[in-house]
Parts: sequence; C-alpha cells; structure tokens
Amino acid sequence: MKLSKLRLISGAVLLACACMAQAEIRLSDPLPLATEVTVGKLPNGLTYYIKKNARPAQKVELRLVVKAGSILEDDDQQGLAHFTEHMAFNGSTHFKRNELISYLQSIGVKFGADLNAYTSFDETVYVLPIPTNKKGNLEKGFLVLEDWAHGLKFNPADINSERGIVLEEARLGKGASDRMNKVLYPKLLNGSRYAERMPIGKESVLKTFKPEAIKRFYKDWYRPDLMAVVVVGDVEPKQAEAMIRQHFGKLKNPAKPRPRLYAEVPQRSQTEALVITDKEAPDDTVFIRYPIRAAQEPVTIADYRRQMIENLYGQMLSARMQELTQQANPPFIQGGSSMGKLVRGYESFSAYALLGKGGVQPAVDALVQEDERARRFGFSQDELDRARKNMLRNYERAYSERDKSDSAGFVAEYSRNFLEQEAIPGIANELLYAQELLPQVTLQEINETVAKVIPDQQKKLVVFMGAEPKAGASVPTQQQLLDAVAQAEQQKIEPRTEKVLASKLMDGPPAGGSIVAEKLNSAIGVTELTLGNGVRVLLKPTDFKNDQVLMGSTRFGGQSLFGDADIYNARYASAVVGSMGLKDLAPLDLQKVLAGKTVNVGASLGELSEGFGGSASSADVEAMLQLVYLYFHDVRKDAGLYQSFIGKQQDLAKNSMAQPEAVFYDAIQHAMFGDNPRVDGVPRVADFDKVGLDRSLEIFRQRFSSARDMTFIFTGSFELDKIKPLVASYLGTLPVADVPHAYRDVGMRPVTGVVKKDIYMGSEPKSTISITFNGDVAYSDEQKLTLQALGEVLNLKVIEVLREKMSMIYGGGFETSMGQHPYGHYSVALNLPTGPENVDKVIAAAFAEINKMKADGPSVADLEKVKLNWITRQQKSLRENNYWMNQLMGSVTQGRDPAHILRYEQRVRAITPQAVKLAAQRYLDMHNYVQVVLYPERTNVASK
Repeated sequence: MKLSKLRLISGAVLLACACMAQAEIRLSDPLPLATEVTVGKLPNGLTYYIKKNARPAQKVELRLVVKAGSILEDDDQQGLAHFTEHMAFNGSTHFKRNELISYLQSIGVKFGADLNAYTSFDETVYVLPIPTNKKGNLEKGFLVLEDWAHGLKFNPADINSERGIVLEEARLGKGASDRMNKVLYPKLLNGSRYAERMPIGKESVLKTFKPEAIKRFYKDWYRPDLMAVVVVGDVEPKQAEAMIRQHFGKLKNPAKPRPRLYAEVPQRSQTEALVITDKEAPDDTVFIRYPIRAAQEPVTIADYRRQMIENLYGQMLSARMQELTQQANPPFIQGGSSMGKLVRGYESFSAYALLGKGGVQPAVDALVQEDERARRFGFSQDELDRARKNMLRNYERAYSERDKSDSAGFVAEYSRNFLEQEAIPGIANELLYAQELLPQVTLQEINETVAKVIPDQQKKLVVFMGAEPKAGASVPTQQQLLDAVAQAEQQKIEPRTEKVLASKLMDGPPAGGSIVAEKLNSAIGVTELTLGNGVRVLLKPTDFKNDQVLMGSTRFGGQSLFGDADIYNARYASAVVGSMGLKDLAPLDLQKVLAGKTVNVGASLGELSEGFGGSASSADVEAMLQLVYLYFHDVRKDAGLYQSFIGKQQDLAKNSMAQPEAVFYDAIQHAMFGDNPRVDGVPRVADFDKVGLDRSLEIFRQRFSSARDMTFIFTGSFELDKIKPLVASYLGTLPVADVPHAYRDVGMRPVTGVVKKDIYMGSEPKSTISITFNGDVAYSDEQKLTLQALGEVLNLKVIEVLREKMSMIYGGGFETSMGQHPYGHYSVALNLPTGPENVDKVIAAAFAEINKMKADGPSVADLEKVKLNWITRQQKSLRENNYWMNQLMGSVTQGRDPAHILRYEQRVRAITPQAVKLAAQRYLDMHNYVQVVLYPERTNVASK
C-alpha cells in the first residue's frame, strides 16, 4: 500500500475509476480490506492470506511468515534465529538433509534464485515459488511449508555441518561497513536491545552452541499464533484454504507461551556527535538523526490521507536536495532528508549526505538550511502541483496494471500487513482516495504539516563516517561536528525562488517523416518498418502489461572508433551529456517539465555499439520519442554541470582503492588484459582529468548526429496504428549523414597460459578466489547454450560439495559467457569467497569437480534440473516486455531471425550430457586460465 512500493502501471482508466465510487468518502471510516484477498485465521491463531493471480501462469508463490527474529534470542542464542532458517533446508519430518533442495530443483525451482529465506530483527520469512504444471507439486509445496512450521529435526551432525556455512556467511559480511556499524548502531538505536541482536549473531555462539539452545528457540517462537501462510498465484482460493487447514490446522501453541514482546527504542536525552573512521571505508558521509517517535500505520481513511501528505512533502524536499547537486561546486555528492522507518514501530526524521571535496561544513549547511527553509517558508504551488501530478500518475498506473502484476508483489504486501499492520485496501480503493483526496490537499496544509514535522534545533545525533585521514588531511572531531550543525542553524535563510520553465519539450512533431516499407513477421508478431531516411524500426505490441512501452536502439561503432588517447572521453561521453540535459533544460528542469508523465530515455556509447534505452507509459510514447529527437538535435553544453559531474566522480573515486574488493577486481582485469589502456578497471581520480567537456561532447555528437543504420525496437502496450505516425514523424526525420556504422577490433585479447596472482589487502580474515578460463571460439547459439548448461551443472556441484559437504563456502559459483563480437570468444569465471586457511582446499575441490565433469559429464538428473529451470523461466519470460526487447536486440546485433526465440525449449531439450562433457573438455583448459586470490594483508598462509 505504501506509495514507494506501488507496482508501476498506467492510467487511461480515470473515467472508469471515477464511476466506481459515488459514495461519499468519510475520513473517519476504517480502511477496508481489499476484496480480492481472502484473509482468515485458524482456531490455533495462524493467519492466512489467499489471492488468485494469473501472473505468472502455472505458478504459486508460497510464504511462511514468522514473527520471530533475532530480537527474541536469549543470550546463548545470538545468531540462532538465522541458524534456524538455515536448518529448514537440512532435515525435517518429510525431507532428509539435502533432499528438499534436490527435490525442488527437480521441479524447476532453483536454490537461491527461487527458493530462499531471510531473517531480520523481528521476523523470518521463507520463500517458496511452486510451478503448478504438474499435479502434486502444490501439495508437496504445502508439505514443505508445514515441515518448516513444526517439523525441523535439528540433527546434531547436521547442525555441526551447517556451522561452517553460517560462519562463512558471517565472514562475507565482514569489512569496513560492519566494523563501523558496530560502533554506530548502539548510538543510533539509543541503547536499544536491537543493537545487541544483529541477525547474523555472535561467532562465539555460532561455534559452540548446544543443539538444545536452537531447539528451544524453535519451540518457543515457531508457533501458529506467530505465523502466517501467504498463497498467491494460479490456484483456486477454496483449494488453497483447504490445503492450509489440512496442513496447519494441526499445529498447537505451547501450553505456556512466552510473551512476544517488541523491543523499545528509548528517546535521546542529549545532543551528541560520533566520529567513526576506517582505513577501508569507501567514502565519507555525514548523518543527522533527529528524535525518534512511534510510527503509525494508517487505520482510517484520515490516516491514509495523512500518509499521502507525508509522501507529497517528502517528494518535494527530495527534489530540492537533488537540485543542490546540480551546482558547479555542489555541497555534497548526494544527499537528502526524510521521515523514515528505523525499526518496527519507530520512525524519525533524518538528513544524510555523501561528502564531496568540500567536506563536512558545506554539506551540513545545505542539509540543515534546506530543511529549515522548507520548515520556515514551505513549498510553492508549482512544487505541490508537480508532486501531486506524479503521485496521481503512480496510482493510475498501479490501477491499470492490477491484473498484470506478478504474484511476488502481492505476497510481499500481505506479509507486511501481517508483520507491520500495513493496510491493504486494494488499488481500486487507493486510486479512489487519491482522486478524491489529493485535489483537496492545499498548499497551506502542506506547509503547516512541514513546519511541525521538520525538527527545529531538537536533540540529535550527528555522525561522521569515513576513511582514516591521509597525510595532510583530517577528519572532524565530535565537537567540530556539533559546531558545524550549530553554525548551520544560525545562518540566515531566504525563501526559495522558482525558475519559470517551458510547459512542454517541443511544440509538435516534425514534418516530413514517412514509412516506405512494412512487413510482418507473423511467427512472433513483430512488424518491421523502414522509414524514409532508412532507419529501421521493429514493433512488438503486447498485452503483457497494460501501460508499459519499452524502447531500445542499437548500431555498431561505439568507443571502438576512437583511439586510445580518447578512451576516457569516449567512455564517459554519454554520462557527461546526460548530466547536462537537453535544449535549455538541465536534468532536473526536464523532470519538472515532464511532471505527471512516466517517461525516461538515456543514450549509451558502449565499447562496440551505441544506442538508446527508454520506457514510457502508453500515453507518454510521444514524449519518449521527443527526448530521442532532442538527443540528435539539441544536446546541451553546460560548463557548470560538467564540472559538477567531474567533481562528483573524482570524489567517488578518491577512496575506491581503499576497498579490498575494488583492488581485487582491478587486479583481475589487469591480470587478464595486462596494462592495455582500454582495460575498464576501477576508476581513479586521475581518469577524470582526461575527460574534457568539448572533446566528450564532440565525440557524442559524432556518433549521435546521425541515425544512419540504426535500428529502433519497441515492445509493450501500444497500438500499431497510433505508434506508426509518431515513429514516422520523430524517427523518420532524424538526420542520416554518412557516419561509420561498423565497430573496429582494437585487438584487446586476454593472456594465454596459466597466470596466477595473489593480492594481499584487507584486515579481515577473508579471501576470494577468482579463476577465469578464456579463449577463442567459433560462435554459435547452440555452443553458447551448452556452455551455459556446463556452468549451471557445475554450480549444482558447488552447492552440493563445496557448500553442503565441505562447509567451506556460503555462496559463489560459475558464470559463463560467449560472444561473436569483435571476435568469437568465451569466458568461464569461477568466484568463491572463503577463509584464507581454506583457499587451497577450495581450489582443489573445484578443480576436482571440473575434472570429473570432463571425464564423466553431468548426470542426467542434474542436467534435467537445469533444463527444467530454464524452460520454466522462459515460459514466464515470454510474457515480459523486457525479455522480448533483449531478444530482439540480440537478433539485430547477431544478424539472426528473431523467430529463433520460439525454438528455445527445443534447443534446451536437445542438450545432452555428452555435449556438456565435450564443452567441459573444450572450454575448461587447465593449461589456460587466470587465477587471482585475495588474501588479508600481513597474513601468512601455510601453503604459501
């Protein structure tokens, strides 16, 4: 129900919605429950939510939501709420250890990507999507949920095996952020119990706890009165309700249940400051937390109206803060102020800034003074009108897409209702409230609310978090932080002035465009147009969404056409242009002119090609085409905004190499490609000294002054008869001067032979292994698919052996790619985070699995798991505009018949274990790979 989480959708339905509700809206009325969801409670207290939803077809989303998280742990259980979640996959009444994952993989459910769970402070949520194409799948899915609810076994041997996996997960979270947060949270949460109960827990407990401790947690808190079952998807509600009663009606609550209490967050008693530094911190930030207050979820329509007002002024304040970053010397890289949730039941107003070269004082000045300007002088009518247009448009689109929304969005909404009492009146009611109530919200009411909400010199926590100072630099002291805020609060504040802008992008469509040829690919429903200027257009109208139109375009060329000396100008040309705007409109001015419209367009100059990407609602396709037209005719030169862009990028880059992960990534790229100037490594400050305003703009104009040989693609909810005249007018009149329209092979190739490199950086005991196999290949779609299958079956072995059997990793695995441009090439990359002491064991185990695959190939069962998951996913993808956009774009760049999309299942089913075995022998050459290992600094590893 919250606006930030509304599913995006369209709006040609205003008249229909206006007819829905002639009854007067009474603000005192309670918010209703959406009619499309069935909410009930079993006699044992278990709550359930059921909704029939057809998207995606033949699939049901199941959730077990438990109001039990780390906040409920006893001292000897710290980390066991999360450990319990892990044990849900390690033996239960109906599934032995590892049987559950194997079974679900066999019906097309992928571990991690589909099957998952999470644990937070106050809840644990289990995620189980079930394909319903086979009888019995759904029944088995409910059996899984039932086992999670009351059938976990907690076998001591399985617990001990899982310890290593959980400790590896904890290891992954270690680093600068974790170290700094351990200092921050006790102050941020005012000494609340939340700061003492981080979900990952304490390593000392995880290593030594007795099985009785985790069993006690499960017995105390996994009980029906603290549970909800959510069922959304392609299922009849009565059938789902019967299955819920069958599987969960038997659950019993303890005779003497422990009270489920929620931790309190005390009020701050004094203003104070905190300075936290770490040598691996990637950036510097300042944060101001004002007094905490109880959060209220809407109960009545009046509450809902209050929430809309909060969203309106939040949107306006955010726009003002964003505008501050558009100066030649902005006060911060990015920043903002808002009322936001802290933990369950609490919220507070806070201000945040990512610091630039100016440091703390200009950022604090801007945050404090902009908040005070809004508090004292309020907003303008123009600002309110824009915010209101944007908000109403979101509601309209959400209503329009109500029957085309994925089930996963609904289960998330219903889970929040159970956990946080977020109201679920349904989008039909919400649109009605917006249509009726938004026009009644006056500027005076907004400004009076803002004056009360934005704090005025109240008790606060001021925090600086950043990198340890380098030679000649310093960080603020606690007193200097407090002085900076006090100084900002004393500055004189003037009212804001609103710049007058044009009301539209263009006066109308350009004249002269035409369509000279048209043909239909009936197999896939794609119409191909040739315009009078030679531009090619592919149109794929769909009914997948009711109010979504995607646009893409491509042409070969890109950065490859420019020499090494120009690589930075070429690499950042489109970003520089995007930072300056179009015509006489800066980027934020464009947002204002387009208020109430749903449209975005961006240009991209890639390594081998250039083009556009964009999206719009059905009603805003013309605005999208106007933006494309302006990119060809009227890009803007603004020295101030250019300097702002360069300065922000340099500020972001200044500490990038302080992070072990960044150094590791950079080392991989250079180990693979040497010191080639075109290696796209981690950006350095000096890189941006090589990006000139005039040259980058010149490069952009060279490539985007002509649409010659460019192909545009549109997919989504449009009518051919309506879009064709627009395409002819805006794209058919684009200039088509002769420009190069083929890429240049710059000769960058990976090294050959075996290359090994160790990197020592980072203070935490954590390592990451990267092993990459590269080589030349005669590209074919079949070989690419077989290589992908090889990566996926190897990932099953990574989970089965390295994770579940050896307990030496939490995540990681193989990724594969194959391309034909600028030459036929392939890559198989293995990434495995682990402990430094286990590096050699993990590499040996991974190579052992590779050698087994080369010798024996995959089992039929493993390959079938991969194929079924792919086929299941593609059946869903065939009903998604983005999938068709990507496939049609690929058909253009690879010069193939786009109808090959329809043969995907046939091609997948044709993959054999023998083909995968041969692929392993061909692509996993043990005499040709790059191995880079990250070790912590100053750590002696025995094998080294």
